[in-house]
Amino acid sequence: MESRIIEIQDRASIRVYEGGSGPDLFFLHGAGGLLQNDPFLNALMENYRVTAPLLPGYEDSESEHLRDMLDFTLHSFDVLDQLNLNKPLVVGHSMGGMIAAEMAAIAPDAIERLALICPAGFWSDDHPIPDLFALLPYELPGLMFHDPEKNGDLMSAGGDFNDPEFLTEFLVGNAKRMGSAGKILFPIPDRGLSERAYRIKAKTEILWGAQDKLIVPHYASLFSSAIANSNLTMIQEAGHMLPYEQTSQVLEVIAKL
Repeated sequence: MESRIIEIQDRASIRVYEGGSGPDLFFLHGAGGLLQNDPFLNALMENYRVTAPLLPGYEDSESEHLRDMLDFTLHSFDVLDQLNLNKPLVVGHSMGGMIAAEMAAIAPDAIERLALICPAGFWSDDHPIPDLFALLPYELPGLMFHDPEKNGDLMSAGGDFNDPEFLTEFLVGNAKRMGSAGKILFPIPDRGLSERAYRIKAKTEILWGAQDKLIVPHYASLFSSAIANSNLTMIQEAGHMLPYEQTSQVLEVIAKL
């Protein structure tokens, strides 16, 4: 997997990860960003030509122009245009799923195939989503993974949160990431997507971890009901980090698009 910086007029400087061969796939990451040597992207690259841009605030991607949901959505279209990607398969995880769904709602004819993996973007008072911005680093694996003992180290790239030097580095990077994500997720991730989702025409696969503790499966049925041309797949023994806990099953579903 290689990466490079692309310039979007005078509005943004964005790092893009690329690799693989096959049909174009455009991947939008969640609030945590991409993992080191991201295993899910590596798996996708076996069958697709994957393009995965990092939002401003993640690694060395920068922009001062993203303020609200519309800005994030249009920014993603700007990246598509800059890279000359014409109607790729769009895959989004968590916050990235929220942005991907917004893209398909705002420009229904521009997005033809869509995979939403545990997407954010809806809100139910009866099933409030935990506040990511109030959590300490060591609390994240238990919330994000079905099996945190097996997979929790993915979030820290094997680092030790008890190591003061590593913890400081993680907290600084996480503050930048959460500063960007907070513009559309804080205090709640409701920016009106539920009112626009009816506009989505794309053939859509919705995937959810049956043991998701962050965005509980109640939201899976809300998304499925809101998007007409959609199919919902619940995957067992997986939490919010579904693409990393059950990679092969996720790939099987995406292959239907």
